[in-house]
Amino acid sequence: MNEQRGVSLQKKILVANRGEIAIRIIRAIQELGYGAVGVYETPDNDALHIRVADEAIWLGDGPRCDYLNIDKIIQAAKKAGAAAIHPGYGFLAENPGLAKACEEAGIIFIGPSAEVIQNLGDKVTAREIMKQANIPMTPGTPNLSPGEAGVQEAVDFAKQYGYPIMLKATAGGGGRGIRRVDSEAQLRGEVQVARAEAKAAFNNDNIFLEKVVLTPKHIEVQIIADKDGRTVHLGSRDCSIQRRNQKLVEIAPALIKDRKLVDEICETAVRAAKAANYFNAGTVEFLVDKEMNYYFMEINTRIQVEHTVTEMVTGIDIVRTQIKLAMGKKLSFTQDDIQIRGFAIEMRINAEDPQNNFMPEGGKTVVVYRSPGGYGVRLDGFVYQGYTIPEVYDSLLVKLTVHGFSWNETVDRLRRCLKNYVIVGPKTTIPFYLTLVQDPDFKAGDFDTSFLETHPHLLDYEEQGSEVNKLARLIAEIHYEKQNSYAI
Repeated sequence: MNEQRGVSLQKKILVANRGEIAIRIIRAIQELGYGAVGVYETPDNDALHIRVADEAIWLGDGPRCDYLNIDKIIQAAKKAGAAAIHPGYGFLAENPGLAKACEEAGIIFIGPSAEVIQNLGDKVTAREIMKQANIPMTPGTPNLSPGEAGVQEAVDFAKQYGYPIMLKATAGGGGRGIRRVDSEAQLRGEVQVARAEAKAAFNNDNIFLEKVVLTPKHIEVQIIADKDGRTVHLGSRDCSIQRRNQKLVEIAPALIKDRKLVDEICETAVRAAKAANYFNAGTVEFLVDKEMNYYFMEINTRIQVEHTVTEMVTGIDIVRTQIKLAMGKKLSFTQDDIQIRGFAIEMRINAEDPQNNFMPEGGKTVVVYRSPGGYGVRLDGFVYQGYTIPEVYDSLLVKLTVHGFSWNETVDRLRRCLKNYVIVGPKTTIPFYLTLVQDPDFKAGDFDTSFLETHPHLLDYEEQGSEVNKLARLIAEIHYEKQNSYAI
């Protein structure tokens, strides 16, 4: 299906994604005066992103396989007459094949070149580029040799640097393809398992080793560059609060008291981007240990989920800038123009049950949806009342981002928003977050990647909220039960 909605604009941009990030990109496209083309699979028939786009093109029944089909994406762009494709995050965003296909089809890819994506997507190649640029890194190996030789290389590395070590998929990303190893016996058993997982997830069975940095802070830097090599950073973010290597909470700027260290990390991120010949928006990620040593981890060659916190503290529209740069414009600001004002926190409101190992709640219908608002509050989402959450996609419903003048003000605003948030139907991460923001260590800004493991009490909560919220939930549940009984 190709639904025209009266678009007469000369240039169109296709968004090769779904959900909240598709809506975010569509808005930027429309603000710039271009036509926004959405795509979807059958499970997304009721998705909001294809309703806010100017056109919607059906890719196929899916699930997921059509969003991942480069040929279908290119065909859709040609069918719509799109001049460019924005990949968002996930799906094909870090697949050099899409960037290459765009180049061959004469379509602008809104992101770095296929070569850069390839080099930085291969973690071993990326480490070599950073090594040549004297970017600090943890000890690591090249790709392990096949078979028993690779196992022995792993054992020798561990003997030299000690345990724990991390087995990583060379083509990995998004927290996938990572296995911590704490002993030689475990290592010998895990190498082939890690290879099989890497092959299944990334169609590439290459793996390598890195020395583990124990209980670090996960710090990242937003960078952006034009085609003339002008590169600036937009400050730091702290993404330390995670579960299963997936981020839950993102903060800007990073809560490190040594501001000179943060400035050094940001400047190192710019050097790393230049070493990789980076163009467009990207994120350089680091680990910072207890002694405040920092180590390069990777460069994500796409817009990040957490770009909202950087936009809130800098006032820079990153997605709009991405599009303008891809269309041949130069950076309209310099490093001196970037001013960090206040703090911002983003929380991913997921349809998950935190008390059941964050099990996704796909298949549930949102019976009542009431969102918070007010000064300093931003919502990036696609959920609405009556929406049934597909079981086949990511569990993210909406990103709640708040901004404040001080850290304490920002936390207070976030707590108020979480208390005001009502989603009836699926279980969500909201009550867990409400417990988290009231934890003394979080309020003090004292956390690292081990935060959830060292604070298990955060999962020992009961549904919280105001009496009005509780009443709204009760009425909604009764109403929903009546509707279902009538249907029977």
